Amino acid sequence: MKIKLGENAYGKNAVELSKIIRHADHHEFRQVSVNTLLEGDFETAYTQGDNTRILPTDTQKNTVYALAKDHFTGSIEDFALYLANHFTTNNPRVHKVQVEIQEHSWTRMQFNGELHPHAYTGGGAEKHTALILQEGNALSVTAGISDLLILKTTDSAFEHYIQDAFTTLKPASDRILATQCTATWRYTKPAGDFSALYSNIRHTLLHTFAHHKSLSVQQTLYDMGKAVLEAYDAVQEISLVMPNKHHIPFNLEPFGMKNQNEVFVATDAPYGYISGTLVRE
Repeated sequence: MKIKLGENAYGKNAVELSKIIRHADHHEFRQVSVNTLLEGDFETAYTQGDNTRILPTDTQKNTVYALAKDHFTGSIEDFALYLANHFTTNNPRVHKVQVEIQEHSWTRMQFNGELHPHAYTGGGAEKHTALILQEGNALSVTAGISDLLILKTTDSAFEHYIQDAFTTLKPASDRILATQCTATWRYTKPAGDFSALYSNIRHTLLHTFAHHKSLSVQQTLYDMGKAVLEAYDAVQEISLVMPNKHHIPFNLEPFGMKNQNEVFVATDAPYGYISGTLVRE
């Protein structure tokens, strides 16, 4: 019997990096988590224990911190592109590099209409994400948002679905629609003002969600992705995951009261899981 090594890769995960960018009138605080992954000619490390072709994962971690000093000054996409190019050009045994970055949201405090120069509030679970794949001169840039908690109290319905012997769900013409959305989109080219694109795409997703007359989460997901592709030629495709964070009307009738869509039970599980990808034809 002949045994052969299949696909393999190694890297460093959860490199937690915080940086202060000092401007003349304020401090900019950035907090990211970086994952690196290298693929290449490393077979003998697995089959023979030969480490002469291995760039230690600890070195990868140190590289992230060292290069952040001068090169993490803008978007996480640009920093990830710089890291990927560094690992590619300085390590001939590396054939493919993946750099993934998640950025935590921090917002400067505001008092009397003025931004405080160095005090921040956290943005909750929401994160800006970026994924760079570099293989030779070929580059792929994917960006996105994870854990974006959004909700609206009306303009949402769910009716006319299949009902069988096990169906207990009642049709709803007016309900709460809440989701913890994750959206990822792939750019058509590996260059651009990524910070502005991210901000504008996020705005488009939120605007579409807020103003959409929803007949289902699936329909809302489709229209959100469609709005992004229609508005931004720089986006080739977009994927959305929108778990339904249920808010179920509480029965007040035992207490002699009517619940007119006012009091709800918020549930974490089980929950509906809805996903979809929209692409340009």
